[in-house]
Amino acid sequence: MDENSGIDTRTEADFLTHDAQVDEELLPQLVAHLREHRSRLREEWASRIQEAHLLHAMTPQEMAVETKSVYDNYVEVLETGSVEALQDYARDLSERIIPRGVETQEVVGIVLLLRDVLARSLFEKYQRDFGLLNRVLDAYEPAANRIANTVAVSFVDERERIIRQQQDAIRELSTPVLPVRERLLILPIIGVLDSERARQLTEQLLAGIRTHRAKVVVMDITGAPDVDETVANHLVQTVDASRLMGASVIITGLSPKIAQTLVTIGVDLSKMNTIGDLQGGLEEAERLLGYTVSRQVGSAG
Repeated sequence: MDENSGIDTRTEADFLTHDAQVDEELLPQLVAHLREHRSRLREEWASRIQEAHLLHAMTPQEMAVETKSVYDNYVEVLETGSVEALQDYARDLSERIIPRGVETQEVVGIVLLLRDVLARSLFEKYQRDFGLLNRVLDAYEPAANRIANTVAVSFVDERERIIRQQQDAIRELSTPVLPVRERLLILPIIGVLDSERARQLTEQLLAGIRTHRAKVVVMDITGAPDVDETVANHLVQTVDASRLMGASVIITGLSPKIAQTLVTIGVDLSKMNTIGDLQGGLEEAERLLGYTVSRQVGSAG
């Protein structure tokens, strides 16, 4: 303030410095208050969670443990401002509660409820001094919003990671590369083939050929109801890639519809070794590997 003119001559930097000093003075008070009344505020928060029908997939004992942990970490982040620590905690929390069926909106909901419970507590404490109350809320709300956003993002990221893992596991189980005997693999394909699954199928098959030093692969598509033109072309490319790695591919279980698709798109059928059924394909594979194939004929006793 210019004493002669009465005009406030402080710069924006001066205001920012002043605000930072206010935050530094107020945050310890806020943290001390929230820790002093921890039990009461946590109980109020837990009651609000129940009223909102959140975390219903968790038992009361589990919810008590997690709300205690969330409250303590929330206050600690308010005190330290360490987003990294909050992110680590949010990931750990997500790993624990996602398998229990807790949804993303529930996590966001409980964090917002905690923010509201704590804000109301601060209002009650400082309501007699509106100037101080405004400064307290100015210090609290940005930090609280940052916490809510960080927890939500971390939870979504962890949930997506788990979903990707589950999808990969399901795809791997649905297209297993099975060693039948030395240098012979079987790849049973069950279910709908899309472009993504066809790509993964190729990767798994080529890795299996290398790992088992396979010379022949029997690809059985009896369980695949249909393939479109893109997937059909991908299967042809898979056969070519396998050949480059030294393995012949025998395709079995070709349905009339899939056979028609291959003809329609102009696939060079001379590149594909097709056998009617899986048993015939295995017999052909053993012949290619030099094994003697003999059929057991029952004799009358």
